[in-house]
Amino acid sequence: MGNTNLRKADKNKNDEFYTQYADIQNEINAYIAYNPDAFRDKTILLPCDDPEWSNFTKFFINNFERYGIKKLISTSYAYNSKNVDFDYQPTLFETVDPRFKIETSKVKGKIFTLTKDENKDGKIDEKDLSWSYLQGDGDFRSEEVKHLRDEADIIITNPPFSLFREFVGWLVESKKQFSIIGNMNAISYKEVFPYLKNNTFWLGNGFSAGNAYFGLPKKARTDYVQGVLQENGLVKFRNCCWYTNIEHGKRHTILPLMTEERNIKFSKHKEIKNLGYKKFDFLDAINVPFTDAIPSDYKGIMGVPISFLDKYNPEQFEIIDGIGRYSILDNEKTKKAGNYLSMVEGVPQYFRILIKHKGK
Repeated sequence: MGNTNLRKADKNKNDEFYTQYADIQNEINAYIAYNPDAFRDKTILLPCDDPEWSNFTKFFINNFERYGIKKLISTSYAYNSKNVDFDYQPTLFETVDPRFKIETSKVKGKIFTLTKDENKDGKIDEKDLSWSYLQGDGDFRSEEVKHLRDEADIIITNPPFSLFREFVGWLVESKKQFSIIGNMNAISYKEVFPYLKNNTFWLGNGFSAGNAYFGLPKKARTDYVQGVLQENGLVKFRNCCWYTNIEHGKRHTILPLMTEERNIKFSKHKEIKNLGYKKFDFLDAINVPFTDAIPSDYKGIMGVPISFLDKYNPEQFEIIDGIGRYSILDNEKTKKAGNYLSMVEGVPQYFRILIKHKGK
């Protein structure tokens, strides 16, 4: 049901999902644990972020001094550009600020910045935020927001599901560090997988138990989320992950594995224990449908599920390519075979990542 909800969000462009504070904290702390100075003297941009509601903005305000951040910039979309079906909800911040105008907020995005203790009360917090309207609607593709992107050192956000492919291209073009949330199925996108293959970016530390919970504006809790809406008003997605090019310890953890012989004898997966490893019909590679069933002593190419990337250690494995719906293999044999590359004994398989043990 969670995956269905993601697809509906993409189709309907209803992208108003709020990331939970604890999930942001868990991810960012993994970067800090690996490198305590990961954010020191850096300018951080939080685009597409709806700053007044966003836990991203709150988190980095609360940790501004602790992380040694140089500057925090947070931008939002104008209400009319969000393509949502609920009335505009002004925040308490807006209702008490004399510069706030509902009609302006509907057509222009906002920018919030934090650099220092503006009110001289001895601490840096939300009271030190400066804000103004953007010239445009806050679209990340605008020259205005591109300029902010180019000013930043690190970009962090939960981008609109419906624009994920384009947002990834926008990030890669910037050559900046980043950490963003997306659907795990995006691993197989032709706009995404080549960068994962080449270690341009990778998966982040991830959500607890693989479950992501997002908040929604109260008026947006409509029938399309029925069945996944929790009692606390959060929406559960089971197939979300973080994409990043910031290093963290999990990425360099060795995945413990058994030999091919021991897997066939003792694997908890009956497909391996009873039948062993089968080869793809059009490719000299074995199909390994479970990451924990990768044989430690196999020297050839192995096709593994996209969930492998959550355990991928570049010192342990080499990514060769991907096969399936968005095959990018470039030799003539595989081009002719097309999607049928993902067949094993005539049975279609899901997208597979082709890997080898490093040095074997």
